[in-house]
Amino acid sequence: MPDLKVQHVLTLAELLSKGARHNFVPVTTTSLGKSIRKSQQAASKHLLELERDGYIERIRSGKKFSVRITAKGHTEMARISSILKSSLESSPSYLELKGNIISGMGEGAYYMSMKGYTKQFKEKLGYVPFPGTLNVKIKDKEFSEARRSLDTYDGIMINGFSDGKRTYGWVKCYPGKINNSVDGALITLERTHYDDSIIELISHTNIKKAAKLSNGSQISVKVPIKSK
Repeated sequence: MPDLKVQHVLTLAELLSKGARHNFVPVTTTSLGKSIRKSQQAASKHLLELERDGYIERIRSGKKFSVRITAKGHTEMARISSILKSSLESSPSYLELKGNIISGMGEGAYYMSMKGYTKQFKEKLGYVPFPGTLNVKIKDKEFSEARRSLDTYDGIMINGFSDGKRTYGWVKCYPGKINNSVDGALITLERTHYDDSIIELISHTNIKKAAKLSNGSQISVKVPIKSK
């Protein structure tokens, strides 16, 4: 018996959504084509092929057709669903970024030591970061894209505050593992001098010393991700 063709999966999914698992439901090739974003002719061909291969059965009532998915069709769709579910669940649950360590502007130590931030770091991350941030330059496009996608994931928000003289912006933290050995976090800032090609890392310890790195060294950070 022939396997279900990829182009027919959406057609069967649409029929399932209309209740065709147990009941014959009226279907026009024009409306079906619009639903699966294919032409009326393509939708008609799909139905003919699915019927020929035993995935659906059709009955005519006057000039109209009603369709029901067969046990074979449902079994095949369930099999495909199981494969997709397994694949999605086994995909890496982290976002990885790689780059090279560069010298920063020296501002990180000052800001990371401010009480308005340190109190929140302690409460939300469980530690007060080592003074300063480790700056990493991303060059490869795949990691630049990963950096831009961070905004689609949840992070730990360190709220901005005011000291009466000026206001300081929020810091969003994405806890992760640095070089597979050092616990820390990638941070994004409400206000920064850097563009998206630079990422900043913090940790409870001096990352360079803990991972035995220096300026120019390649470094990676793996951030467990959770969709919004």
